[in-house]
Amino acid sequence: MADNRYEEGMKVRRAVLGDEHVERAEAEKSDFDADFQRFIVEVAWGSVWTRPQLDLKTRHLLTIAMLAALGKENELAMHIRATRNTGVSAEEVREALLQVAVYAGVPAANAAFAIAKRVYEETV
Repeated sequence: MADNRYEEGMKVRRAVLGDEHVERAEAEKSDFDADFQRFIVEVAWGSVWTRPQLDLKTRHLLTIAMLAALGKENELAMHIRATRNTGVSAEEVREALLQVAVYAGVPAANAAFAIAKRVYEETV
């Protein structure tokens, strides 16, 4: 079962984050964090992201909102860049960040909007 979760998780991870990101992350993996990296692939990508009850776009939008609410800036930027792979539009990200402002606070949303603006400016 674990091997299947790993393989399925890698498929979804590649679909969401892109082959280039995954290849770079795999190349940076060391003996120190290899078990942690496998855990992420099996549990996050292989056990949760593969569930059929939500499509990838919805899951991705939820992830962006949660990362914004939690102030996880590096991961938020990575996932906003990856929206090109999941069909989440800039307008949808904007609406999710407005929800963050109401339910997680204006400072969290303000930081997230700044990150999103920076990421969208990079890709133009």
